[in-house]
Amino acid sequence: MDIKSMKNYVYWLYCQFELITCSYLMEPWEKLLFYTFNITMLVMVLYTAYIFVSVHISTAFQFFLHLFGNQHENTVSVVK
Repeated sequence: MDIKSMKNYVYWLYCQFELITCSYLMEPWEKLLFYTFNITMLVMVLYTAYIFVSVHISTAFQFFLHLFGNQHENTVSVVK
């Protein structure tokens, strides 16, 4: 795939995005406000997913290890 067709494809995707969101009807200052808000929300969602999904996966992994019998022994029960 050459650069010109890639450039045309990205431009086509941008035009589709503007058609779907009806942002082609907005004035430039409205577009700036709209895009800034959307990008900010996307970054916040990605950051939250990056931080909290790993914690949930770790907790689920520990739960399933405990469920299937690979649990740590209590130090009180080890005393003979």
